[in-house]
Amino acid sequence: MEAKAIQTSKYLEVTEIQEHLKNVEYIIMATSAPEKFTKTPIHFTIFLNTQERFSKDIQNAILDKFLDDNGISGVSELMSQLMPVGFAENTGQDTPMPLLLIKPEDRNSIPHVPMFVMDFLADSENFYEAKVHKLTGWTYSYN
Repeated sequence: MEAKAIQTSKYLEVTEIQEHLKNVEYIIMATSAPEKFTKTPIHFTIFLNTQERFSKDIQNAILDKFLDDNGISGVSELMSQLMPVGFAENTGQDTPMPLLLIKPEDRNSIPHVPMFVMDFLADSENFYEAKVHKLTGWTYSYN
């Protein structure tokens, strides 16, 4: 079975995002890293459902818990800060896909909310689909 590329046909509006994020604690997304990163073949993004700015100590504690809970090692290229996040719906998946909006043109054209994001490269045997099959996936954790 061949996986099809995710097609985005609609984005949630800000009020829809706020409603969608009720009871969401965090979202973790995994996809394959660029091939040159052989020691860190998976690109992870953790979207925390908060607009709080954390101290470096708290950021490290949060990251360490995610790493331990998900069997992730070898972190590199870490970026952690408040970032604009949009959500694509009608992707063919059960839940809207979070989108980290880096480019100014994306921030200007896609509705978004600020979320605390940790974005990094790493390795894990628990994310086989991203590591081996080069697929993108995400999962929501609810409180």
